[in-house]
Amino acid sequence: MKANRLMALGLAAVMTTGMLAGCGSSTSTTSSTATSEAATSEAATASTAATTSNGKGKVYLLNFKPETDEAWQDLAKTYTDQTGVEVNVLTAADGQYATTLQSEMAKTDAPTIFNIGSSTDAQTWDDYTLDLKDSEIYKHLTDKSLAVTYNGKIAGVANCFESYGIIYNKTILNAYAKLDGAKIKSADDIKDLDTLEAVADDIQARIDDVNTELSSEGSSFQITEAFASAGLDDGSSWRFSGHLANMPLYYEFKDDGLEDPTAGEAKITGKYLDNFKRVWDMYTRDSAADPKTLNSGALNAESEFGNGEAVFYQNGDWEYSALTSEDNGYLVTADDMDMMPIYFGVDDENEGLCVGTENHWSVNAKASADDQQASLDFLNWVITSDEGRKAMTETMGLTCPFDTFTGDYETQNVFAKTGSQLMADGKTSVAWAFNATPNVDDWRKDVVSALTAYTDGSGQWDAVKTAFVDGWANQWTLAHAEDATSSAS
Repeated sequence: MKANRLMALGLAAVMTTGMLAGCGSSTSTTSSTATSEAATSEAATASTAATTSNGKGKVYLLNFKPETDEAWQDLAKTYTDQTGVEVNVLTAADGQYATTLQSEMAKTDAPTIFNIGSSTDAQTWDDYTLDLKDSEIYKHLTDKSLAVTYNGKIAGVANCFESYGIIYNKTILNAYAKLDGAKIKSADDIKDLDTLEAVADDIQARIDDVNTELSSEGSSFQITEAFASAGLDDGSSWRFSGHLANMPLYYEFKDDGLEDPTAGEAKITGKYLDNFKRVWDMYTRDSAADPKTLNSGALNAESEFGNGEAVFYQNGDWEYSALTSEDNGYLVTADDMDMMPIYFGVDDENEGLCVGTENHWSVNAKASADDQQASLDFLNWVITSDEGRKAMTETMGLTCPFDTFTGDYETQNVFAKTGSQLMADGKTSVAWAFNATPNVDDWRKDVVSALTAYTDGSGQWDAVKTAFVDGWANQWTLAHAEDATSSAS
């Protein structure tokens, strides 16, 4: 593949990563190993240092996350001290990973371990990705959907993940369950969209009864709604034009047999948009928010949930910190909260949370056999040793999708714990298919506009379908025409 095409695809991957909240995103602007001004020269130093061999093979890891540089440097030193295997780590500066990787891979002593974010990256670096299907890190992966599959091989294995779904207040739900005629006996009974919808509708109709029960139990929660407001302003609409929209995209891509749902396809039919409508109607029907004010910017769903005014709140595990922060003064505690899948009425029995990442370890297929084995051994040590697991979960603050991260090495984030447990129970995580959205800002803007009009009564649902389906095809054509132009330049 031409070098300029490699660069264009690499830069596109970085731009996509920058638009998404994920464990691959970073606000750091420097690292102790590389800065934007010195990344190339210091990379050369790291490559030179990596040429020393002790007969056991050597490891050269090109790290994606600047804020984890110190932790990786410490791990490299510890492993070398314990095994005698040389491990060198270079951390690319924030926003410079694609260009640093491009530069380093052109050198004689290239990285033996590097990061890919998606199947697009796997295509770009296909000749350089070793098939990891027999690796220990793949065997330990609790949810195989978190691997990047391309060209018939396991091109990358996720080393961290984030999850989103429907956050819920189990204390309130269990109080509701005590009411005569309640649709459930406990929060654990909600396992599909039919049940969720019945519960939400019933709670919305019995607000006073639920509050009476809460008061009798000495709870300070007093609800005003089943679902926290579904804001369609710029600060909230991504939850629906991105995260809820992921559901019909994922299931359609899955039906179409896409090897990687995050890669997307040129045309969609909107096969599951009726399911989207059903969930959206539930969100807005069973809420205290005026449908005509959803795009006003005056609503605060986090506060509504955090103060015990709402039972359900669609969002991700990144909300755990804000909801439990003493600075925010919310009434909910970690013990009150949990997360369930966004049940969609398609495969509810097997559905897990929406899980994704842009951090996948790949091993350089062009490295020597000794270096490949040394790299695989090092990564296995990272996910099995006390030192490695402590660094990943405590120092780096990551949630890791391996069966070795149990007990003391399990995340303390209750939402992430649920994601891990659902994986362990054999549930299928819903891939972040929205990563494939073409010209993401433009497509989402049109969807939000149509969704706003439908919800406030000034528009029809057909306009949402048009924005979703026709808009996708139009934006895909534009986006890939731009790719073609970049490739030819």
